Amino acid sequence: MAAPSPRPREVLAPSPEAGRRVATSSSSRGGLLWRLRDKPPRLGLFEIGPGHELHRLTCMMQAGLWAAVQVSIDHPLLGPPTEEDFSEVMTQVQEGFELGTLAGPAFAWLRHSLGLAEKDYQASLGPGGPYLQFLSTSKSKASFFLSHDQRFFLKTQRRKEVRALLAHLPRYVQHLRRHPHSLLARLLGVHSLRVAQGKKKYFIIMQSVFYPASRISERYDIKGCEVSRWVDPAPEGSPLILVLKDLNFQGKIIYLAGPQRSWLLRQMELDTTFLRELNVLDYSLLVAFHCRHKDERGPGSSLVLRTARSVQGVQSQDEPGAQNRRLLPEAPNALHILDGPEQRYFLGLVDLATVYGLRKRLEHLWKTLRYPGRTFSTVSPARYARRLYQWVEAHTE
Repeated sequence: MAAPSPRPREVLAPSPEAGRRVATSSSSRGGLLWRLRDKPPRLGLFEIGPGHELHRLTCMMQAGLWAAVQVSIDHPLLGPPTEEDFSEVMTQVQEGFELGTLAGPAFAWLRHSLGLAEKDYQASLGPGGPYLQFLSTSKSKASFFLSHDQRFFLKTQRRKEVRALLAHLPRYVQHLRRHPHSLLARLLGVHSLRVAQGKKKYFIIMQSVFYPASRISERYDIKGCEVSRWVDPAPEGSPLILVLKDLNFQGKIIYLAGPQRSWLLRQMELDTTFLRELNVLDYSLLVAFHCRHKDERGPGSSLVLRTARSVQGVQSQDEPGAQNRRLLPEAPNALHILDGPEQRYFLGLVDLATVYGLRKRLEHLWKTLRYPGRTFSTVSPARYARRLYQWVEAHTE
């Protein structure tokens, strides 16, 4: 599917106190980098305060996002997004930088469909508190940030990845309308940032799968393969936050009640089939463990059945059974939570922008020769989808 042609418009951004913080923020100490030059081998979350080399950059992001969300507050979308909404590009000029908002009306509608108030979204991403830098175990060159309240995850993206996301956006929205309890990560915005006359950098915003994080004990990034899928764990008792991988998960099981497991397998089938149809691979299933207190256990303690609607604002003519709806926990971020008898699990499919093109096909051939008899991530979308589904089937009871 070809990417829609952008429909640009340029506006002068409002300049509240949020915007003026950029001019007074500290120096970048050697330039604006989207990742640290000297990445320690094992780190977790860091507050990007004054003195951090990314402080000025994140202040720009905060001021720009505050102004971008204000536009959607002042001009709310009255109905589902149109073809023009999916292709709109708005550029807001601020002192020293400009922020682009891609498909802004479409994402505003998607946020509304999730019951997310624009004022809350603006408060989380704006200058109310410093972003947190997350230094991940991923091999990608992307930078990762969390909003100060850890509700939203920001990740830098390459231009071709952004083009793929925007090309798939209408079908992504349609899939979420058809299956409102989907495990797909909720993409909430795509933006560009240009400092002075420099090169544009792109980043996405999504709802954090691992939220609320206060009682999460283990985090995993699962691809259903073995090559490069081990991370040295942090020492016992260490406060460091690490996302482990497939080989670290060996010997563990996700324990669910019968209906919960059946729902999960069906939703994995629906979501991976959708991603296969998009010709996408190399996505991950994020998994986290959170021990439930005794008063949180039991079918009647924290579950609410949502049959008439699952997410505020989303309407569909499909029957709940066809949509594969389920019992949602009465908790923040309910769409990414499944409760077992003793554990609460956070689950979500992320990194949905890698298309199986020529480069990935050549990489597949090279890895076939390099790793004979071993499983690796670069395989056809059909095989990738089937293998990840089988991993979930094998690791749940």
